[in-house]
Amino acid sequence: MKTKIKKGDRVVVVSGDDKGTVGEVIRVIPDENRVVVQGVNLRIKHQAQTQSGGKTIPSGKIEFEAPIDLSNVMLVDPKDGKPTRVRIERKNGKPVRVAKRSGAAIDK
Repeated sequence: MKTKIKKGDRVVVVSGDDKGTVGEVIRVIPDENRVVVQGVNLRIKHQAQTQSGGKTIPSGKIEFEAPIDLSNVMLVDPKDGKPTRVRIERKNGKPVRVAKRSGAAIDK
């Protein structure tokens, strides 16, 4: 399924523990309908020390962003900074994402 949210977009979390948090999309996983947002859904992984190819990876706690469902985020409107839905319009034969709230183009 093709998503309307892409890597590098500014999104706001609309539900869950991190509701109201604004962040940048780090990664989109379209097969699972999930996104990874910077600073959202932080998890801690306890890593044991490992060695591979002559490199030693130290042990410790590694904090990382876990994926969240695509339905829990909305794009931020470029004009007023509030959450908005997105529609696709064709300009000069190319698809352009447009904010439904203000009509501003998201893709430049």
